[in-house]
Parts: sequence; structure tokens; C-alpha cells
Amino acid sequence: MLHRLEKEESFMHKGLRKQLIEELCEKGIKDERVLEAMGRIPRHYFLDPAFERIAYEDRAFPILAGQTISQPYTVAYQSQFLEVKRFDKILEIGTGSAYQACVLAEMGAWVYTIERQRQLFEHNNDFFYLKHYPHLKRFYGDGFEGLPSFAPFDKVIITAAAPFVPPKLVEQMKTGGIMIIPVDVDDEGSSQQMKRITKTASGYKEEMLDHFSFVPMLGGKGKN
Repeated sequence: MLHRLEKEESFMHKGLRKQLIEELCEKGIKDERVLEAMGRIPRHYFLDPAFERIAYEDRAFPILAGQTISQPYTVAYQSQFLEVKRFDKILEIGTGSAYQACVLAEMGAWVYTIERQRQLFEHNNDFFYLKHYPHLKRFYGDGFEGLPSFAPFDKVIITAAAPFVPPKLVEQMKTGGIMIIPVDVDDEGSSQQMKRITKTASGYKEEMLDHFSFVPMLGGKGKN
């Protein structure tokens, strides 16, 4: 119910968000468009009211269906390496709270985002803030399958720990397109290495980036 109600933000929220952006700069985020987009989006809208006063701390928080809203640094990091351009057609796997999708949409991208957890997908049906982004399209489905009927995509971003680079998602990219994906470094899935995949005419090339920790990317549709 709270998700449906328009909210206002206070000077406190704006001040805390400004501090967060300064912290992201200190941690190495240089893309001004990423910083400006995150500086405009009220992160506390995406969280339970219990977290409102700490919503701008640089850490992840729990959301519905046992998932998390990513740490702001992680959102900024992935967005920066995605090299988002205005009017890019971007496929996101793992809508979650929709915060990452809104950052991309705020940067001028056309975002197609898939969520496998029905509870999360339906929860966002009523989220008033998503009405700000008419070019953000949400789908309930299996992220490993992508959205072939909407392909090809300029960019693909995965916001969960993948066991491997999904071949169907590579197929749905344009030649020269970029994918940002955290891939498990061991069988336990306790840590992932971020990779930047660039599609070529004959396949793709990989660039190894930093290590992160994500919730696992699962196949199929969640039943609840």
C-alpha cells in the first residue's frame, strides 16, 4: 500500500544523498552522468520506511522475496562500466527494487527489465515512482532466456550472481554491445568477479574487473 502513495523528500534526504554522491566520487566513480542520475533519485522511496534514515548509507538492504537492493557503489560501478548513452536499449536481468533500472532510465536509456520473483514483480506494479519513466518496461520471466522478441540490445546488465555467461543473452546483443555481469568464481557462489563482455562478429571478448558479492541468478520463474 505504501508503494502506491506519492511521497515527498525532505532537505535531510537531499543532504544525505549529496553525501552519498561525494562518497562514491571518493571511491572512484568518475562518470558524471551516473553520479548526476543517482543524485536525483530518492533511494529511500525503494526501501521499507524502517530504513528511511539510513537509506543513503553505502550498503545493501533487504527487500521482498529474500532479495536485496544493491549497495550504491555497486550500482554506480556497473552503470559506469556499461558506458550508458542516451537512447541505449538496455536489457536488465533482475529488477529487484527497480532502483538500478531507474538509474539507467534517468540517464536516458530505454530499459527492459526482467524479474523472476512474482512477489517483487507484482509489488512494483503499484510503485508510484516508476511512472516517472515511461521508457522503463518490466517483465516477469526467466532472465536466462532474455527477451528475444525485443532484441537486439545495445547493452545488457546482470544484477545477480551468474554461474556462467548466458549464451542466449549474448545472442540478443548487437555486435559491439556491452554486457556487465558478475560471474561466480567458485562452486560455492560466495564471490563473483565482475566481467565486461563485448560482443564481436565472431563471439565475444571478456574484460576482468573487480570482485563483488551478489544474490544468485536463478533460472525459471519464482512461484511466489
